[in-house]
Amino acid sequence: MTVNTPLCFTGKKILAPMVRVGTLPMRLLALDYGADIVYCEELIDIKMLQCKRVINEVLETVDFVAPNDRVVFRTCERERERVVFQMGSADAERALAVAKLVFSLFSQGGMGAALLSDPDKIESILTTLVKGICKPVTCKIRILPSVEDTVNLVRRIEKTGIAAIAVHGRKKEERPQHPVHCDVIKAISEAVSIPVIANGGSHDFIKEYADIETFQKATAASSVMIARAAMWNPSVFRKEGFCPLKDVMQDYIKYAVRYDNHYTNTKYCLCQMLREQLETTQGKKLHAAQSTQEICEAFEMGDFYEETTAIFEAKKTSLETKVQDEDDQMEDPDVIKMAVRFDKREYPPQITPKMYLLEWCRKEKHPQPVYETVQRPLDRLFCSVVTVAERKYRSTLWDKSKKLAEQAAAIVCLRTLGVPEGKLCEGENHLINKRKRGDQEPLISRDHGEDLAEPSHKKANFIEETSDMNVPKM
Repeated sequence: MTVNTPLCFTGKKILAPMVRVGTLPMRLLALDYGADIVYCEELIDIKMLQCKRVINEVLETVDFVAPNDRVVFRTCERERERVVFQMGSADAERALAVAKLVFSLFSQGGMGAALLSDPDKIESILTTLVKGICKPVTCKIRILPSVEDTVNLVRRIEKTGIAAIAVHGRKKEERPQHPVHCDVIKAISEAVSIPVIANGGSHDFIKEYADIETFQKATAASSVMIARAAMWNPSVFRKEGFCPLKDVMQDYIKYAVRYDNHYTNTKYCLCQMLREQLETTQGKKLHAAQSTQEICEAFEMGDFYEETTAIFEAKKTSLETKVQDEDDQMEDPDVIKMAVRFDKREYPPQITPKMYLLEWCRKEKHPQPVYETVQRPLDRLFCSVVTVAERKYRSTLWDKSKKLAEQAAAIVCLRTLGVPEGKLCEGENHLINKRKRGDQEPLISRDHGEDLAEPSHKKANFIEETSDMNVPKM
């Protein structure tokens, strides 16, 4: 059992939550250089609730994957006790649902309060989170037009039971070029008993490591949260001083390749580091890069990319072989198998093998087909077994969606039985003719082209890891 110790927010140097910047490579790099705590980029509750949690055995990470297969959030054991999940929400119940989804992976949860004009809602969301989860909750705000209003809001937030509050010392409409209001952060620090984390000092104060303490003293804060200064060079957290930017960027790229960071995000972060050097030869190569490999080549790291990807491919192959061996050992010898896929281009619109199989079962007076579908954690692919007349059928090929896997299983069954499956090459399609005659029996859903009578007979068995992450360190 893993026991998480809540983070302490006194005397800490913290990587701030930054959209497109606070992804896993940057968080790990900041930790390497001396950051005590790292926040992920702010993630919206609705987007997170659409995700599936998947254990990535190749990368040794836990991924939250959107319906379009894009990784929305990725974390690993290396940052487990130091990362704070930053969430954006305007609804207490949604916020709590996300917290319960992800917080087994975190020591803390952060809440971005973009609701400064609605303190009742802020209080409701934070109170719900504090009471609903066993992890400490923090909150991050900007200051209000007056010091008095800001202090009153923070006192009200403190009463919700949060563990700390981060204060960006600018008003909502102010931009980075506006001076940070250290006096307001100081007034907040003196007005509450919970730790206050000062944020917003990159422009006026923080140019190097020693300046972090200067900003902390100017605000009387418990800790300092750094955004743009860390985005430009995350070695700002390094006591010994800055590392050469070339080394920093290469270290960042290594993490980006190691954790399969999307190349557009990698490119964006590197551009923030290069800044005025974007017009150099290397900067132009980076700007033109259209893949992680091209980014590596722009920084003379092509060999590293090839070596790392080769390691991952070998690991993936090994895991796939292991999974296949396990599948073979567990395989029901009575299941009839065939290597087929469903290609909708080979069928008339709204006509599918599943429809043909259902129609055949009705004609032969068999029970409706029953589909049992599983998802493989390794690559998130699906396989379905259909039971018809007490016989089971499946494709040996795994598909990218549950629907495609079920259609493939139906094809195996139909071909084994020698029954037409509705392909265009089979000639006249009796189901289309049946629809044209105005048959009153609802064969398909107009929206999805699926059998309306099937849902009560489907069994979906998704094999997904839901326990706490327990992956080995590299």
